Amino acid sequence: MERSGPELEEIFFVPLYPHYAMSTIETAVVAARKELARVAPRVRLEVQPPFYDHPQYIDALVDSARPSLDGGFDHLLFSYHGLPERHLRKTDPTGGHCLRTASCCSAPSSAFATCYRAQAFRTTEAFVEKAGVAPDRFSVAFQSRLGRDQWLEPSTDGELGRLARRGVRRLVVMCPAFVSDCLETLEEIGIRGRETFLGAGGEEFSLVPCLNENPVWLDALSGWCREGNV
Repeated sequence: MERSGPELEEIFFVPLYPHYAMSTIETAVVAARKELARVAPRVRLEVQPPFYDHPQYIDALVDSARPSLDGGFDHLLFSYHGLPERHLRKTDPTGGHCLRTASCCSAPSSAFATCYRAQAFRTTEAFVEKAGVAPDRFSVAFQSRLGRDQWLEPSTDGELGRLARRGVRRLVVMCPAFVSDCLETLEEIGIRGRETFLGAGGEEFSLVPCLNENPVWLDALSGWCREGNV
């Protein structure tokens, strides 16, 4: 792009993470701005904001999940990538909202602009409303814990066992924090998660594919790139 010449005036940058986190969106944007300042400081960088509740993103999620939902299920588990709780506190612009109460994600706050947990809950709310999933047939958990820090709860592996022991026999799992399938969806959930659920007494386990090349998602993404920052 640097060799494109003076006709290159602006780059529209889309971090492919629906929800804000220091370790994903912030890291990617900081790296992009640093490199652009080095090689082409005259070029502007416009950044697509987190799209966790963008109607087109929600439409794509529902479209990708529809075959699994229409096949019949007892429960739908939303498994988001986890984060250490200290990350949420560090990015809380108010300095006193995130994780201070059990209902912090339900009370409106300017902290939501950078709160991964609140944004994950908002994705879930928008999805179940659009897909028509009953309140007693879904739950949220967080996967991929590392190290000794306190991470967001409940954990996906614990929730998989709990649901099976509670009597859920047909489980659908989706991972809305990822737009493309990877080890953390295919192996952690699709293989190990399946084994956990079936080993605890579950009978049917269906993993919803990530958006990947879903046409509704590709239409949304190409539209954002044509229109610029939305």
